[in-house]
Amino acid sequence: MGALDRKVAVITGSASGIGQAIAALYAAEGATVALLDLSVERLAETVSLCEAAGATVSSHAVDVSDSESVRLAMDAVVTAHGGINILVNSAGILDETPLLEMSEATFDRTIAVDLKGIFTACRWAAPAMVAGGGGRIINIASQLGIKGGVGLTHYAAAKAGVIGFTKSLALELAPHNVLANVIAPGPIFTPLVDGLSDDWKAAKQAELPLGRFGYANEVAPTALLLASDPGGNLYTGQTLGPNSGDVMP
Repeated sequence: MGALDRKVAVITGSASGIGQAIAALYAAEGATVALLDLSVERLAETVSLCEAAGATVSSHAVDVSDSESVRLAMDAVVTAHGGINILVNSAGILDETPLLEMSEATFDRTIAVDLKGIFTACRWAAPAMVAGGGGRIINIASQLGIKGGVGLTHYAAAKAGVIGFTKSLALELAPHNVLANVIAPGPIFTPLVDGLSDDWKAAKQAELPLGRFGYANEVAPTALLLASDPGGNLYTGQTLGPNSGDVMP
């Protein structure tokens, strides 16, 4: 018996990084996984990982900043798998741009993907959870949404918004047995972080009490805890921080 047997989990941004690691762990724990990313082709590696674990898998091309794209994908998941029990929002973008050099388009695109994308997925998955008697929503933010980061005002603003959004969502959905929480990782070796400058990464590593960045498979178990029964049953509106000690609330 896996911890997520008979559960249907939707994971956005599951082609790589933290989303991929969570999808693979959920598959190994018995979940049916619906993988969402910008294209089905990008998802091929994750599909293979999940199928190798014996999971039932579907993949869906989605732009999380496009509400209609997300609505159609969630409807397709419900049709294919009978409902949605777990939603993990891991889709995101990241670039390093000082405020004095930032274009409005750069700011708007980051907010559209990293914050509005959380809203669209929750907006169109939550009704299926309510109809099914409950569910778990896990939104991936960042410790930078708590403490900020040089060259990342747009990203930190979006991730702070995710934390506030999720607290409010938790209050609204608790009467429906839908629990909503945030994972706010520290710096993790992912394609997103790879795009930051070597100077930024060196400075950040020097700040960390553990002295190192994390790996995606070290974050995924937190998402399993929040999705599981009884492990996640008392968490809602919480922000959990696998962050190498970068933030200590």
